[in-house]
Amino acid sequence: MLVSSLGKAGTSTPPVATRATRAGWRDPRLWIGLLIVAGSVVLGARLLAAADESVPVWAVVGDHGAGAPVGSDDVVAVRVRFSDDGDLDRYLPADEPLPDGIVLARPIGGGELLPRAAIDADSDAGTVQVPLDLDPSRVPPSVGAGSVVDVWVGGTGVRGNRVAGEVALSAVTVVAAPPVEESFAVTGTRQLVLAVAEDDVTDFLTALDSLDDPVVRVLNRG
Repeated sequence: MLVSSLGKAGTSTPPVATRATRAGWRDPRLWIGLLIVAGSVVLGARLLAAADESVPVWAVVGDHGAGAPVGSDDVVAVRVRFSDDGDLDRYLPADEPLPDGIVLARPIGGGELLPRAAIDADSDAGTVQVPLDLDPSRVPPSVGAGSVVDVWVGGTGVRGNRVAGEVALSAVTVVAAPPVEESFAVTGTRQLVLAVAEDDVTDFLTALDSLDDPVVRVLNRG
């Protein structure tokens, strides 16, 4: 007797599962990955080597004018990479102690590297220390040793005529500034000692001597 297959669910052979295979050593993807890793290692090594080529040098903290003394409190070590090894010789390396008894031969701004050409022995700085006794109300309280200041001079002339104030000294450095309570108690004035370029000393003192009642004001640059 024939049995009809109609109405019966058909059966199918399940697919054969395939297993993932590992990439062989001939697989180009493996070699590309290895090249990427090797390139990253080489690049990182070069960057680290370049960073190691930086050297510590001294930089000035704050603005300092010509004649300003430079000590350990006035500098900070910064790391710099020079493209030319000869450039390092132009600056003071911070892996050596800062020399004693030096002053600036020219103004240097805050954060600027300290070049050898800008320092000199105190006796060779080309400046003269000029003391001034000033009315305390005409000197900012912030002025102290190391400050860079402008000095304005005006007052009454020898014939009684009024002389308008003008800048007599620009960007000079205060090399000494006794505390107000010390200098004021003795003379009633505040003393400042300024480092003035030799070429400017005569004109400055002449301007003061030409006035019967000079009015001297100090403006603090920093």
